[in-house]
Amino acid sequence: MQFKVTEDLARAARSAWRRGPAAAALLAGLWIFPPLHAQAASQGPFGEQAEWAQRYDADPRLAVSRSSTPVLSPQTAAATEQAITTYQQIVAKGGWQPVPATHVLKLGVNGPAVVALRQRLAASDDLDATAGSSPIFDSYVEAGVKHFQARHGLLETGIVSKETFAALNVPADVRLHQLEINLVRLRSYSGNLGDRFVTANIPAMAVETVENGVVATRHEAGVGKIDRQSPVMMTKAIDINFNPYWTVPPSLIKKDMIPRMQKDPNYLTEHKIRIFNKDNQEVEPSSIDWNTNDAVNYRYRQDPGGDINSLGVVRININNPYGVYMHDTPEKGVFGDDFRFVSSGCIRVQNVRDYVTWLLKDTPGWDREHIDEAIRSGERIDAKIATPVPVYWVYITAWGAPDGLVQFREDIYQRDGFGPTADGAASASPLQQAIQPEAQAPVSAASARTLEPMNDEEQ
Repeated sequence: MQFKVTEDLARAARSAWRRGPAAAALLAGLWIFPPLHAQAASQGPFGEQAEWAQRYDADPRLAVSRSSTPVLSPQTAAATEQAITTYQQIVAKGGWQPVPATHVLKLGVNGPAVVALRQRLAASDDLDATAGSSPIFDSYVEAGVKHFQARHGLLETGIVSKETFAALNVPADVRLHQLEINLVRLRSYSGNLGDRFVTANIPAMAVETVENGVVATRHEAGVGKIDRQSPVMMTKAIDINFNPYWTVPPSLIKKDMIPRMQKDPNYLTEHKIRIFNKDNQEVEPSSIDWNTNDAVNYRYRQDPGGDINSLGVVRININNPYGVYMHDTPEKGVFGDDFRFVSSGCIRVQNVRDYVTWLLKDTPGWDREHIDEAIRSGERIDAKIATPVPVYWVYITAWGAPDGLVQFREDIYQRDGFGPTADGAASASPLQQAIQPEAQAPVSAASARTLEPMNDEEQ
């Protein structure tokens, strides 16, 4: 009998949806309504949780598509100027009020925080004001949150938790100053960047390849930690190492290698890390006393292998005095995180095979089939890029797009002028700081010396 009732209700629900969302919502309220004792346990007749998820059609205008316009382009600079005008108007109207971050907001939640969220999203045009002021987090609000998250480089979950609350509650005047600062930065790249070039935007944790003024490929990226920052520079990609070795940096031997070997004498063997003495002769791990600092007198090199090697299967070499480069990683899960400031200055590239294929596009004998074959071989193979490709590592935290979207990223290295300076004194005004030299001045490809093969970054 119970099955029959459920089946009838399901049939009625389908019919109600055909008549419209209001009818469906009414039906849902009738047959999903909780028992009376459940109501009594909550605050008010519905508590903070709505009784059903109002699955109305989300506003199609809130869909965010990736622009084909490069971040470094005259179009982006012009769009950023327009965004500044828009945000000047928002600030003149009083900006927006913060959203109370007392609990996670998601589909179905009911309460005054949702009203504040609606107002906040409407103020930045992430939600149409005509969506109303209902206290229920419905699918319109969910779409607005996803739109907001997409503009701020966050995973588009539609759920307002810690990271999204933090971005929502940045004041409008701060966002305006970010745009003003970054317009100066964008204009500094207004010259001829080349027909083919790469942009690695550090705070956006993203890499894009550009060809004839259009974005060709995009890649999520892992960049330098706050205390080991990726440098701002202009350089060129010169060659590719397939199945590279990884040489353990000296600073990691004492800090990491010795403690690991004390806990597990098989650690180096299991991770295919070989030990060499000063005469370049291989040494057995058992011959070293790991309870002393004797281990720092040796060199440690990890064999190639995409499943264990810290560089994955590819390293892209770029001329620079900082000893950094771009590479693959065996830890692909990092590209699904909001926070990808994980390296010691180098940049880890998602879908690195697509990136390398684009870099080697004009290099004879290096199409995608040969690239895959080189990686599959497991052997150390080098490919010199026929025409070195300009590479720009930049620090852009805010910019506009020709379609009207305005993008913001966290000022992770505190270069936008809103945090304290190194000596604790008040920083210069945002616009003044933008005009001053970066913490690490850009290095031109012409002035960068060609380096010998570099030791790989700390992992």
